[in-house]
Amino acid sequence: MGKGRPRAVEQGVLGHSSTTSSSPGALNIPQAPVFYPTEEEFKDPLEFIYKIRPQAEPYGICKIVPPKNWKPPFARDLESFTFPTKTQAIHQLQVRSAGCDPDTFELEYSRFLEDHCGRRLKKRVVFEGEELDLCKLFNAVKRYGGYDKVVKEKKWGEVSRFVHSVEKISECAKHVLCQLYREHLYDYEIYHSQLSCEKPVRKCKRGMQGDMKSVQGSDVSSSKRRRKNSDGERVKVGKPEEEDEFDQICEQCGSGFHGEVMLLCDRCNKGWHTYCLSPPLKRVPLGNWYCLECINSDKDSFGFVPGKRFSLEAFRRLADRSKRKWFGSACASRVQIEKKFWEIVEGTVGEVEVMYGSDLDTSLYGSGFPRCNDPRPPSIAAEVWDEYAASPWNLNNLPKLQGSMLRAVHHNIAGVMVPWLYVGMLFSSFCWHFEDHCFYSMNYLHWGEPKYWYSVPGGEADAFEQVMKNSLPDLFDAQPDLLFQLVTMLNPSVLQENGVPVYSVLQEPGNFVITFPRSFHGGFNFGLNCAEAVNFAPADWLPHGGIGAEMYRLYHKPAVLSHEELLCVVAKSDCDSKVSPYLKKELLRIFSKEKTWRERLWRCGIVNSSPMSPKKQPEYVGTEEDPTCIICQQYLYLSTVVCSCRPSTFVCLEHWDHLCECSPSKHCLLYRHTLADLNDMVHMVDGCNLELTPRSRILRRQFTSLKESSAMTKKQVKGGLASQAQLAEEWILSSCKILQTPFSSAAYINALKEAEQFLWGGLEMDLVRDMAMNLVKAQKWAEKVQDCLSKIETWSGDSNNNIKVSLRDVETLLKVNPVPCNEPNHPKLKAYAEDAMILLGEMEQALSAFSHVSLAELEMLYSRASVMPVYPEECVKLADEIASVKVWRESVQKCVSEKRPAAIEVDALHKLKSEMLEFHVHLPERELLLDLLGHAEAWQSRCSEMLEGPISLKEIEVFLEESDGFSISIPELKVLRQYHCDAVSWISRFRDVLVNIQEREDQKNVILELTCILKAGKSLRVQVDELPLVEVELKKACCREKALQAYSTRTSLDFIRQVIEEASLLKIENEKSFIDISGVLAAGISWEERAKHILKSVGQKTEFEEVLRMSVNIFVILPSLRDVEEALATAKSWMMRSQPFLLSTHLTGHASRCFMKVDILKELVAESKLLRVSLKEPEMLQRLLEQCEAWENDVHSLLDCAESMFNMQAIDIEIMNGLTARIEGLVASIKIATTAGLSFGFDFDEIPKLQNAVSALEWCLKVLSYCSCAPSLEEVESLIENVEHLPAMFSSSILESSLLDGARWLRKALRVVPEPYRQKRCKLNDVEEVLDGAQRIKVPLPVMVARLVNAIEKHKSWQEQVHAFFDSKSGEQSWSALLQLKKLGEFDAFHCTELDRIASETEKVEKWILHCKDIVGSSLGDVNPLQNALLKIKHSLDRSLYLYENSKGCVTGKSCMCCCSDSEEQELLACSTCNDWYHPSCLQSKLANANTAKEFICPHCLLMENPVTSKNGGQTLISGGKRVELKILIELLFDAKDFFVRVEERDAIEKLVEQALACKAYLTEVVDFALSYLDKDLMTIAKRLLVAVKAVSVAGVYDHHSSCNLELALARNSWKARVMTLLEGSQKPVIQQIQRLLKEGLAINILSDDHFMQRLREVKHIGMQWADHARKVASDSGALGLDEVFMLITDGENLPIHFEKELKLLRARSLLYCICRKPYDQRAMIACDQCDEWYHFDCINLCEPPPKTYVCPACEPLTEELLPNQNKRSSSSNDAEPRTPPPRHSGSKKRPKKVRSTLQQKMRVVTDLSNILRRSSEIDRLWWRNRKPLRRTARKRAVLERLSLVLHNSQ
Repeated sequence: MGKGRPRAVEQGVLGHSSTTSSSPGALNIPQAPVFYPTEEEFKDPLEFIYKIRPQAEPYGICKIVPPKNWKPPFARDLESFTFPTKTQAIHQLQVRSAGCDPDTFELEYSRFLEDHCGRRLKKRVVFEGEELDLCKLFNAVKRYGGYDKVVKEKKWGEVSRFVHSVEKISECAKHVLCQLYREHLYDYEIYHSQLSCEKPVRKCKRGMQGDMKSVQGSDVSSSKRRRKNSDGERVKVGKPEEEDEFDQICEQCGSGFHGEVMLLCDRCNKGWHTYCLSPPLKRVPLGNWYCLECINSDKDSFGFVPGKRFSLEAFRRLADRSKRKWFGSACASRVQIEKKFWEIVEGTVGEVEVMYGSDLDTSLYGSGFPRCNDPRPPSIAAEVWDEYAASPWNLNNLPKLQGSMLRAVHHNIAGVMVPWLYVGMLFSSFCWHFEDHCFYSMNYLHWGEPKYWYSVPGGEADAFEQVMKNSLPDLFDAQPDLLFQLVTMLNPSVLQENGVPVYSVLQEPGNFVITFPRSFHGGFNFGLNCAEAVNFAPADWLPHGGIGAEMYRLYHKPAVLSHEELLCVVAKSDCDSKVSPYLKKELLRIFSKEKTWRERLWRCGIVNSSPMSPKKQPEYVGTEEDPTCIICQQYLYLSTVVCSCRPSTFVCLEHWDHLCECSPSKHCLLYRHTLADLNDMVHMVDGCNLELTPRSRILRRQFTSLKESSAMTKKQVKGGLASQAQLAEEWILSSCKILQTPFSSAAYINALKEAEQFLWGGLEMDLVRDMAMNLVKAQKWAEKVQDCLSKIETWSGDSNNNIKVSLRDVETLLKVNPVPCNEPNHPKLKAYAEDAMILLGEMEQALSAFSHVSLAELEMLYSRASVMPVYPEECVKLADEIASVKVWRESVQKCVSEKRPAAIEVDALHKLKSEMLEFHVHLPERELLLDLLGHAEAWQSRCSEMLEGPISLKEIEVFLEESDGFSISIPELKVLRQYHCDAVSWISRFRDVLVNIQEREDQKNVILELTCILKAGKSLRVQVDELPLVEVELKKACCREKALQAYSTRTSLDFIRQVIEEASLLKIENEKSFIDISGVLAAGISWEERAKHILKSVGQKTEFEEVLRMSVNIFVILPSLRDVEEALATAKSWMMRSQPFLLSTHLTGHASRCFMKVDILKELVAESKLLRVSLKEPEMLQRLLEQCEAWENDVHSLLDCAESMFNMQAIDIEIMNGLTARIEGLVASIKIATTAGLSFGFDFDEIPKLQNAVSALEWCLKVLSYCSCAPSLEEVESLIENVEHLPAMFSSSILESSLLDGARWLRKALRVVPEPYRQKRCKLNDVEEVLDGAQRIKVPLPVMVARLVNAIEKHKSWQEQVHAFFDSKSGEQSWSALLQLKKLGEFDAFHCTELDRIASETEKVEKWILHCKDIVGSSLGDVNPLQNALLKIKHSLDRSLYLYENSKGCVTGKSCMCCCSDSEEQELLACSTCNDWYHPSCLQSKLANANTAKEFICPHCLLMENPVTSKNGGQTLISGGKRVELKILIELLFDAKDFFVRVEERDAIEKLVEQALACKAYLTEVVDFALSYLDKDLMTIAKRLLVAVKAVSVAGVYDHHSSCNLELALARNSWKARVMTLLEGSQKPVIQQIQRLLKEGLAINILSDDHFMQRLREVKHIGMQWADHARKVASDSGALGLDEVFMLITDGENLPIHFEKELKLLRARSLLYCICRKPYDQRAMIACDQCDEWYHFDCINLCEPPPKTYVCPACEPLTEELLPNQNKRSSSSNDAEPRTPPPRHSGSKKRPKKVRSTLQQKMRVVTDLSNILRRSSEIDRLWWRNRKPLRRTARKRAVLERLSLVLHNSQ
């Protein structure tokens, strides 16, 4: 195949591909290597790629050009090929806004404004008449590095593309956009950058879980939470029987566990674990957090949208139109196409969309390569098809070649193992990406235009990703996995600028392109083409595959296949020496990783383990779906962790602690291979698959155990630290003891359960595995022995209800020697087996071949076996024998008694005979069966004799009559009956066809019927007499069919003659159809004779037409008809082609005619002489030809005159004057001749020559006109460019050379003349050299020479002015004088050092002034904005100094505090706190909207009262905001010290710095005093701080350090004020408030000697002492007396701190219950249904369960027998119970209405004290309701005490 040429099969449809240059690309990207393998090297693709890899892999890509004889055909049918497409928006591949949800941005931005600026979001921000999308603007500025970088690099034009639909934007609009961003988004940008820079605090989202944990300790991690999912349903997680529900579940893993690391989206409130995100977060982020679903907008999401379905032809037309649109019909170079592509990608061209038929699965749409199972097109030879279908370079075969790791994959993976087709057009792109699993990829271009590739080597992948993230930060913020999407391009020049190497490849048709692992690649198409690609994986890919798997794990992306499974499958298969090193390295990696994690899990307490179920096809990858980790989505082939609470949920070993919150002991490790198996795989690969012997395994086990014993990890057990090996050794010893002791199933189960923690281990655990295997075998053996014995002993003889034991199973158990364990029942089972063996011997003897027992004896033997509990297997044979004999006897008796004809099959008799021979029983029906079978064989022999010879119809009829009534069905007899039936049916069919055969019109059907009958008759086995008649009738039907054909269709005369002759031979010529065709034959012969007569002579046109009309009525093919038609058609064709020429002789002018060829006119004149029809038009054409020849002679003379003028030898001024007139005259003559030629209407070859001559002569006139005037540079350059388009006859002439030299000199002169906006200027020497060159040209140009002389004089004069300017002293000259010199130099000066010095000095000052404007800010409408801004700052500093100098800190008089305006027209507001006055307009800028009180309080006083409100905007009074920083002003002043000229702005800034430093000194004095102040009087320091706040807020210059110190002083002052308010307020504080203030004080470094800090600590100490004492008393179960409790309550109420919880506990402690009169102590209690008094179960001797209804002894006294000494109730005061304090709330003293309570209401449930406190209000109400009235409790107490004595005595 030639390089760049499509194959012949595609040329007809697709056309030739465009040629491209091989020069370096437009971006100067280095070329990747190209390889040209020989035919020998080309035989094995993997071997060749392995050979070139060291050279090609550093580039990441390479191109392979196959040998010339390798030309695979394209296997798809181009006409029927249709495919779907995708729409690619090329202009958005790089320059597009991030798909951020505007609602989420608006929510976050509004929160920022409210929390940090104290204002709300404006409804609309307008830019260029449209609403400005702040979200897009923010992301666009982020794309270009932030506001400062955009301003510095002047990128506002690029930013505007993201937010404005107009392509170009004015400078004014750019400035407006900058100001809008500065006003609305600059602070938001700073806020976001601070969030990203600060280290996040490791706490949970919103502090929810953190607060709970601080209260409840470790219990919070296991508490259950509940929430609703997105469908509104409650989500349950955990054990189904417990129905635990969760507050929040993770949208990724569906788990509600681990709430402490659950992130809640601040918009949708959905949850994600930090470790479930992609990529996972290491810590909780600062600020608000939004999930990717809320960040990304479906509306603005970018991707390739599915497009239309195209046929290849329709797609070709679309691609051609697209290419013509961009490059016209010309052939564009590669440099042009590449340059245009990147202009589109970078958004400078506009919107461009193309279609791309990408990712077409060849299993659905077909492959471009031949495949064995595909249909082969007829145009491709079979041997060529087979050759390329089996070629290893066929992409369908490549992944499965020997040496490819993908051979082990079972299923075909689309795009990986099944190639994909790509049908592209111009600019269709494949974006930056690397292959799945870091595979190699191979791409073959079948046909079409080239494909251009870019590649970054795999070693630079990290650097590439970093540059992508830095260049497109907004896109990666919205989509962290952007590089997995394949929708983003970045200009390779950006990568090169950042140090990332990039290489390129131009792929032409027939070329292969290889990409290497991890190499990022992308590119685009030059036009219509078709390519095919597939992945492959040689051995050296394995390490890269491991990297790809880890990348999928990091980003939580589902993998294409399991890398671990692939390694294990390859290791078990045959691998050569090339594969072994890479495979061994990867196996060691996963072995080490697996070992580390399994041991870590073991140390953490996961001791349960179980092997996974084996795969059905372990030799292939992907035959069965492995579970995936719910966190990282990776296949879990080697191992996984599950828990009983979530049995269907799996995690990998790395995420085991994220599965649930259960104890590790409930988790279970599932593994597919033990570590020993993995270690064996490594050694198998190392030894090239040599089989491991047991001896070598033991040696390796000993070596490994010695090597790893010292490094074995240990964990804490009951006896201390122990290693796994030590525990395993102990287990082995205990297992040996278990085997020796009598069998116990529980002991074996426990031992095997304990062994699970060792079974997954390495070689050192082989002994454990062996012992576990022995235990399993012993357990199974013993359980089988017990099961058999149990069945034997429970056997009752009833076979319907009991299961018998097989003798074979018993023998199997008894043959085990030695016995695996100590089973006592083993001898008993052996005794049962011996009895069964005796019976088995008798059965075998009865069923032997020499035994002929009776059926009764067999039945008796079977009945004995059926009552034994152990049955031999021969018992089944015996039962089958008995049943078979009975069935056989019934079948024989049925056959003998059968009388119906053919009712018995002869095969059934033979079968009965064979069964009879197999029986071991004597049968009396034997003779009857043999007689019946002999009779059947006799009939069978007679039928066979008849079938061997010829059969007549009469003989077979006689034989069949004789066989009627025979009861046995013989196959041969059936055949004879079928032969007879076939013959009778055939005769009937033939007779049916003969009915009216000659009158039928469907003779074709007659022929078919007779043909079938004839064929069937010849195949009959019975001879019939009608067969010859069928052949005769068939011939007649064929003849009739020919006659009908001749009558219905046109046939030849010879055919009709032949049909009539055949009919005469068959004697059917008198039939109607033959008579009709005889008339047609006669008419045809008559017409033929007349036609031949006309053709011999040249006749008129009417005669030919008459003959043709007659032929229409003759229904026969006429031989001469074509000659007549051709003669007439030739004449008409000649007349039609002559018509334009005939019309030209009658029309004047040429406007309405098209141009004709003279050569065609000559051909028509020659053809007219050969016509066979007489016409008059040939003479007219002859005359026209003579006129054209005369015009051509006149034109040749004019062209000769022009050529002689072009070759003039000399030109001067005198000659030029006459030359101009001669040229003008010649031009006029040529134009006249051209007009005359055009009037003929012919396309003369001389007309272009005349037009070329005119254009050349007019060009000469244009050059000659410049002798008297000076043209512009553009006119001269256009004139010189037009020389290339002048005719060849002029380009080599003397006149052209002279005039062109003059024009070129003129261009040089115009280029050196100075222009104001010309970037490149010439030196004076160059100008003088050009002036000297005017004398060497042959054309005089005096006007331009004078202009050059004048320019030289102006330049020298300007130089003198510059020298005088710089000779003066520095600072004497003004800035305006320098600008005037610069402007004059732009018009008059050539390139010189003076011009550079002026430009340098001007640029330095201009940059400084521009920098000042950016920093200070200015208004657009000011004439001198910078000076006005500096003046405003000066006034603000004057006012600030005035405030400092005035000790009271207020302005005298009724004037505004914030400005200097004393206008009486403006309204003034007075602050109710400081009495200062403010303009309302000034307050708007200081966020006065936060003041909502009726009395006006200024922002400064508000800030003094509560500095915390700074988050809502108050801090802007003293923070930087939009004010200039002092440090920057000092830097500006330093930068301007070297200026040569005097700049007014520098002087103004110098004065500002002096004032700002003075203000800073005042502020420092105030702040230092405030920070060192320790006394309790806050008024002094507050006044001074208020003065400082007012001065700082008024000042237009900001100092960061001083403001920070002021903020700290304000915070400390505010803290002291809050402490004073809290301690001296009317309401007591709680301990949490005290602790919070102490914590805040420590955070702002309040000194320990401070008065308020000391007071807080003292109050806290007193309160905590009382609280600790109160809690102890509350839980002492009544140890402390009530009086002391009441005293403690009184002390608590008098404390300066309010302890509500402790006081409630003490009041609850003061309530007494039961006859023991104790407070509540969590013992079980029951309530009386009458008096509602509560009693302890043990005090009233009550046992559970309690009665449904209970009445206490006080309400229902005991009987007199039980209480004989019962006295009246005593009412003395000694028996009264201690008085209970009244409840705090007032309630009704009326006894509540009695309500009968249930058992659950009466039972006192033992609850946790914390639960009681949480429902303290309900408990208080219950306790106080159930408390006895004071008047009753005194009387009841004595009775209860007596009752307690009685109950005690009864016990």
